[in-house]
Amino acid sequence: MSYNKRTVRAWVLYDFANSIYPAVVTTAVFPIFYRGTIVGGEGGLGELWWGWAVAASAIIVAVTSPLLGAIADRSGARKRFLGFYVAACLTGVALMTTLQPGMVVAGFLVFILANVGFESANVFYNAYLPDIVPPERLGRTSGYGYGLGYLGSALGLVLVLPLAQAGRIELVWLAVIAFFAIFSIPAFLFLPRDRRGGMGIGHAAAKGFADFKRITAEVWGHTNLRRFLFAFFFYIDGVLTIIVMAAVIAQGTFGFDQQQVIILFLIVQFSALAGAYALAKPTDTLGPKKVLTGVLCLWVAAGVAAYFVESPNLFYGLAVVAGFGLGSVQSASRAFMASLIPDGREAELFGFYALCGRSSSVIGPVLFGGVTYLAGGNQRPGFLVLTGLFLVGLLLLQRVKDPKAPGEQEGVA
Repeated sequence: MSYNKRTVRAWVLYDFANSIYPAVVTTAVFPIFYRGTIVGGEGGLGELWWGWAVAASAIIVAVTSPLLGAIADRSGARKRFLGFYVAACLTGVALMTTLQPGMVVAGFLVFILANVGFESANVFYNAYLPDIVPPERLGRTSGYGYGLGYLGSALGLVLVLPLAQAGRIELVWLAVIAFFAIFSIPAFLFLPRDRRGGMGIGHAAAKGFADFKRITAEVWGHTNLRRFLFAFFFYIDGVLTIIVMAAVIAQGTFGFDQQQVIILFLIVQFSALAGAYALAKPTDTLGPKKVLTGVLCLWVAAGVAAYFVESPNLFYGLAVVAGFGLGSVQSASRAFMASLIPDGREAELFGFYALCGRSSSVIGPVLFGGVTYLAGGNQRPGFLVLTGLFLVGLLLLQRVKDPKAPGEQEGVA
């Protein structure tokens, strides 16, 4: 495989470009804006609506990703799909400028449009990874992408902080659009062009529907891949739920205001950046399983500690510790998945990977929002729910054979 540095840099820069969206929209600003300004009220109603919004977008991505991945592989339309979903994401963010207090359903739908666009675009972006780097560089390239992504998240938060302080929330969404659009340009210029596929998009869609059952059976029959995806299903649910609920937790349990939340996540981005870079090379040398095991142990301990912590200062400390593992758990998972995919099936099986991740992420936000609502707005019982997801994922991961570990072979049932 030829290694084109310009292509790899363009791929990594897309992680930088899109990182402002999860930092601002799904994590630090929009959840508080939606919970407090759009929904309003106490007693966990905001958490409930927000949990259902995240879950609904996750269901759509989970259902459509494997089919879209199969279409992209067969029709050679990967970059066109990437462009379409980036445009959908930015359109949803642009519509956030129209939201006013009480527009609960409109806010719900606008977020779904933006989030489906963002998450679906990642299916096609991730699928480029095994095409542009050799197997021995998967872990570090994935880690560098996440590392630069967390730098982008930090810069994005710095960009929007003065706008949020000034109460110009509509300018926050416009800043997200500008940052994402400008820095994603190299990816569209330098990532491999769409190849001429063996069939048109319509024919590929029909074939994709017909083949979904076969793909599921193949994944099920691949013992190592099946075991990894089961483990991933649980632990990534905990990760994604913390990402989308962290701002709500900081505000609801520890009394942070919008400015404090942004500063908290600015600090966490640098912690995640350090973790992503520090653990990128070990993902290749030690194998992604060992890296994931260590990080999940860290997150289980942090989750239990968070249940008992009362001080906002201690919560800052826990957030930084957990943030160290945030980038590496996603990066190592992406590299692990890439190492298990047969050549020519990248978008298709990364679509299935997204199916597992997004279908699992329906569970966590709904459980957290539901438990908080039943507890009369007390979020602490929800911390233990998320810790349980990490623990289950950690235990299931131990059954997965790491292709990078000496003497371990992938099994087929």
